[in-house]
Formats: sequence, structure tokens, C-alpha cells
Amino acid sequence: MKTQTVIKNNNTTFLKIDPTLQKIIFGVLIVLCLSGSISPPIALVLGLVVANLSGHPFIELNHKATNILLQVSVVGLGFGMNVNSEISAGKEGFIFTVTSIFCTLILGLFIGKWLKIDKKTSHLISCGTAICGGSAIAAIAPVIKSDEKQTSVALAVIFILNSIALFLFPAIGHWLHLSQQEFGLWCAIAIHDTSSVVGAANKYGPEALQIATTVKLARALWIIPVALITAMVFKNNSSKIKIPYFIGLFIVAMLLNTYIPETMIVAPSLVSIAKIGLTLTLFLIGAGLNFNVLKSVGLKPLLQGILLWAFIATAALLSIMYFN
Repeated sequence: MKTQTVIKNNNTTFLKIDPTLQKIIFGVLIVLCLSGSISPPIALVLGLVVANLSGHPFIELNHKATNILLQVSVVGLGFGMNVNSEISAGKEGFIFTVTSIFCTLILGLFIGKWLKIDKKTSHLISCGTAICGGSAIAAIAPVIKSDEKQTSVALAVIFILNSIALFLFPAIGHWLHLSQQEFGLWCAIAIHDTSSVVGAANKYGPEALQIATTVKLARALWIIPVALITAMVFKNNSSKIKIPYFIGLFIVAMLLNTYIPETMIVAPSLVSIAKIGLTLTLFLIGAGLNFNVLKSVGLKPLLQGILLWAFIATAALLSIMYFN
């Protein structure tokens, strides 16, 4: 094993490391994430660092691994929640959810035309911003039959903004003295991916985590009607819609925790494991964002993502602070 000097690629300098050493570094960081000694935001930063210095030795497996880990972690978090309180939180976020989804989709359509962005790429970014980030893009992409580049650009935009949100939102929440209830509702509406919503809310507090997870998963169910509308708009009636089945398992976990007393014996351990799983998920998300991915995005799609994100975050925050 030996570490070589550096290589240059498109005016960007990377460290070239022996493949075996690369795997060792990656494995050590995974063990660190699994130890529970680092927070989700720190795990994300470590992922970004390893992606752009030593590299991801298993990049072809990254997307599938993050999806599975995220779904298992979310189900595990359900064992820490009570059905009655979550129904109350879900009702509170319903109007915000419906209004924000359709306003974001309509605004995204106009911004995409204004910036002259490819129609499919623009729609994927809008859906990812409006509903639940990468999960929405993965569900909508086969409906509109987007190609690999269109899907990759949309995913990259969402992942970049998610990474920023994980640090930015808790800081803004504390600065504005938002309650845990207010913050949980805000980040569930304004942060794209479930992973970053849960990561930011977990950092803010336990009540924020419960509200954010419930509202976000209720929001994810809107993939189905949005996908049906998309199929009609893009005149594609033959595509299958991917339903996020793990949401059903999350509800089952909540029901067990609420109505089966014996569940409380193992529930705390399951929740702890789920939080560690979330930390590892964010590490892998960061590890998939290398310079090549960032360069492939382009200025216009990124600008669309930022404008939509600024709109939904600001509108949701003002609504929660002054009309909730």
C-alpha cells in the first residue's frame, strides 16, 4: 500500500491513493459513524471530505445503500413515536403541505421556462423540492422517462442544497428562537430529503424530530397524486409509479409502540440504532458528492433549485411564525 502524489483532472487537484488504503480509510469512517460518537452533520462533512480527497471505493453501490439505510432508519424512528400525538402533528401540517407543494410546482414551471432549462430536468427539480427530494425524483423519473443525465443533475441539485440545509436550518431556528414544534414543521416542509429533515430536526430536539418525521412522511405520500398528474401532463400513461412502502412500515412501528406495551422494552434500542443508521446514511450521501458531480449540475439548474428552495423556506417560515 502506498499513497502517491497528486493527479490533476480538469484543473482540479485530487489525491491519488492506493485502492486498498482507500478502502481502509472508507471502512474506518464507516465504523466511526456506527460508533455513535459523531453527529449526522459531522458525518456528512466526513463524507464530502472522503469523496473529494481519497474517493469512494464503492461508488456504484452508494445510491442503493443510502436508499435502503434511510428507509430502515425511518422505520426504526417510528418506534419512538406515539400515534395520537403524530396524528395531531400531521393535521397541523396538512394545509402547509398541500399549499406549498402545488405553489412550488407551479413556480418551478415558470422558473424553468424563464431560465430555459430542459423541461424534464426542471420538473424533476421542482418535484424534489416540493415533496421529498431524491425519493420524489426517483419516483417521477420513470414516469417522464428522463435520461440518466437529467435525473443525475436533478439529484445533484437536491443533494447539494440538502447538505447546506443540515447546517443552516438549526442555526436559523436557534437565531429566531423557534420552538421545537415550529422548527419541526418548518424543516419538514422546507428541507427536501427525509434524511436531512430528520438530521436537522434531531439536532434541534426530540419534539422537533417527532413532528418533522411525521409531517415529512405524510408529505411523501403526495408522490402518488403528483406522479399521476405528471403522467397526464407528459402524456405517458404506461409508466409505473413507485410507491414508498416504507411509510407503511413506519406507521406500523408507531402503532406497535403506542398500543403494544411489550414494544417499549426494545423501542429505545431500535430508535438508537435508527439514529446511527441515519448518521451512516448522511455519510454515504456526502461520499457521493465529488467534484465531478458538482460540476455536472450547471448554473441554471442549481439556480432554479436555490430559488425554489428560498421560496418554500421563506413562505413556510413566515406562515408558521405569524399565522400558525
